[in-house]
Amino acid sequence: MIQNSEIQRRRTFAIVAHPDAGKTSLTEKLLLFGGQIQVAGAVKSHKIRKTATSDWMDIEKQRGISVTTSVMEFDYAGYKINILDTPGHKDFAEDTYRTLTAVDSVIIVIDGAKGVEAQTLKLMEVCRMRNTPVIIFINKMDREGRDPFDLLDELENQLLIQVRPLSWPIDQGARFKGVYNIYENKLDLYQPSKQVVTEKVEVDIHTEELDKHIGKSLADKLRNDLELIEGVYPKFDVNSYQSAECAPVFFGSALNNFGVEELLNCFVKIAPSPRPVKTVERIVDPEEPKFTGFIFKITANIDPNHRSCIAFCKVCSGRFVRNIPYLHVRYNKLMRFSSPTQFMAQRKTTVDEAYAGDIVGLPDNGIFKIGDTLTEGEELHFRGLPSFSPEMFKYIENTDPMKQKQLAKGIDQLMDEGVAQLFTNQFNGRKIIGTVGQLQFEVIQYRLLNEYNASCRWEPISLYKACWIESDDKEELDAFKKRKYQYVAKDRDGRDVFLADSNYVLQMAQNDFKKIKFHFSSEF
Repeated sequence: MIQNSEIQRRRTFAIVAHPDAGKTSLTEKLLLFGGQIQVAGAVKSHKIRKTATSDWMDIEKQRGISVTTSVMEFDYAGYKINILDTPGHKDFAEDTYRTLTAVDSVIIVIDGAKGVEAQTLKLMEVCRMRNTPVIIFINKMDREGRDPFDLLDELENQLLIQVRPLSWPIDQGARFKGVYNIYENKLDLYQPSKQVVTEKVEVDIHTEELDKHIGKSLADKLRNDLELIEGVYPKFDVNSYQSAECAPVFFGSALNNFGVEELLNCFVKIAPSPRPVKTVERIVDPEEPKFTGFIFKITANIDPNHRSCIAFCKVCSGRFVRNIPYLHVRYNKLMRFSSPTQFMAQRKTTVDEAYAGDIVGLPDNGIFKIGDTLTEGEELHFRGLPSFSPEMFKYIENTDPMKQKQLAKGIDQLMDEGVAQLFTNQFNGRKIIGTVGQLQFEVIQYRLLNEYNASCRWEPISLYKACWIESDDKEELDAFKKRKYQYVAKDRDGRDVFLADSNYVLQMAQNDFKKIKFHFSSEF
């Protein structure tokens, strides 16, 4: 029964948002409440020299953006919390999509002035595909923003999900007085401070005591707003949240540490513990006694001194124990791990055991790929970790012939991370890197130089899309490759890829070769 109670107290979730909505600031404040850090860092500020805990790469500290998912864990109020802070920038969206396969729920951060933005829509789509429960945190209430009711309407219309406010703001911007916590029936008064928690007052909103705290006109407005909320929005129901039909909404200011504790207190009570996970063969239940897990992310050089690679394994069922041999399904080989780790962003500690819902870091010397499965002997294959068709392409060229080995190793490890995709052109043997955004090329070049001491340059190539091709008709496939020989490449797994140089060429190829299947995601 110990195992069951351990699983029930796990909460594994991702924080996602459009860039600059305040996602990393929210993560920092949650860590502050979890006792993991004493001072919350600024994501980008010249006054505060401490950078955010979850942004640990040099390039993240310089640019003030997250470029890789960070994993952090802490204990809070008897629960074990695993947070995954994801990149918001669309150029790193693939890392975020993969991370969403490893979590049981999601907190979406929305900027109170900007509302729903493009990246928010995409992320919500991924949550909807997987039926992942979401909580929405509307941030930056201490700045001038939009009317809260308008924001709620926009959330429902654009994210296509029913919403239910569980806290309500009292004015905003310079006049922001705090929030009324509907979930706990308490008034939380705002005092701007980045480090201390604000006072909470239990007050009957129907008495004059409320007027004393916030003034008569704001008190009357709050009573009217709350009446309207009760009349318009359905009563909050945990089951409809957990089945991803309804999203609870909280208001606050992550930077000023306001509204975050209310969010966390409610979250640990209502968020789902680890959920069953689909594999190709069957559904894996978290309470099964035998260990299963899959690799959803690989990060090179978490410790720059050791040039080490870490594979992040989501424990899906049972108990993972250090030094016990587990089956690496793709290799059909038993492996034991003497130093599995758990994370606080870059700081890591060796862990002896982990339960379903936990994220474990496994040392990786090239044995793992994203999507690999570990079990106690059963052959299982987890689904849902696709690579999408890249949209930007460049030739990668070595600028220092003496560093050929370092460059090859660097490219290999960064591709294992899923940072981008590597294709080898079958016509001229040149290596092509495909990404979903321009910024990724800069990150790859920067990391190759700083982490592998290898310099590279990019050469332009005009391509529209890469798509994987397969066919049961070998003759037709050979004929296609002959006709398109300049545009056929292999990916790292040796699969055939067609590099179409325009939409028209791609459509013509699909019309002319009916027996060939064209895939725009690597999972088929």
